Amino acid sequence: MTAAPPPPARTPPRTEPGERRHTHQYGPDAAQTGELWLPVTTPRGTAVLVHGGFWRAVYDRSLEDAVAADLVGAGWAVWNLDYRRLGNGGGWPTTFTDVAAGLDHLGVAAREHDLDLGRVVAIGHSAGGTLALWLAARPGLPAGAPGAAPVVRVSAVATQAGVNDLAAAAGAGLGGGAVEALLGGSPTSVPQRYALADPSRLLPIGVPLLVLTGADDDTVPPAQARDFAAAAAGAGDVVRLEVVAGEGHYEHLDPRSRAWAAVRGWLGTWP
Repeated sequence: MTAAPPPPARTPPRTEPGERRHTHQYGPDAAQTGELWLPVTTPRGTAVLVHGGFWRAVYDRSLEDAVAADLVGAGWAVWNLDYRRLGNGGGWPTTFTDVAAGLDHLGVAAREHDLDLGRVVAIGHSAGGTLALWLAARPGLPAGAPGAAPVVRVSAVATQAGVNDLAAAAGAGLGGGAVEALLGGSPTSVPQRYALADPSRLLPIGVPLLVLTGADDDTVPPAQARDFAAAAAGAGDVVRLEVVAGEGHYEHLDPRSRAWAAVRGWLGTWP
């Protein structure tokens, strides 16, 4: 399978009156940034958005702008996270240590902006789904592993069309070999890296999970959602699987879509 094309153009994000946006640098590289969006009212919680793009440098956090604006309008604070990717210094372990450092820097940003981090939800699309799940699994990583000993912990995860099983994705050649490029080899050549990076090998994740896919997704097949949801539930995680009829891969980034409505509905189940 070849690499996915760029997503279609989307409506520019709506800016709420009085909305506050602050960019934070969590490392020296230009990609090591997070943008904090704050609503005009006391936030219901904080959503950490992790963008996809098969971990390639051509994609950045602007993919998430439209859904970030929608979440802020619904009263959520948003931490839109970027990181180094393949082609700009990313790969193993840099991409993972970047998102870990970026999440932990949210603690610094929270103190600066008086933000309560009692509820932190990670929402990742496509390759960002891998990273969102991994962020939630960090407390279970062995001491000394990349990303171990988190400062900020995730309360729940939504993986949207996520690459939830890296070994299976590598075997299927998803993203034109993107998984092997990310981890520097196959599951048999670098098994220790898959053991520390692959969400399917870090079960149970230990927080509530929304596992979402479009039934017509031909970029990350729905089996990545169905099989992972079954494995996570079997390991003891609380899992909600949503397969959205008639939706593909990029609809998850459109706040007008039924795929995004499923995320909003899941978030709305919490007071």
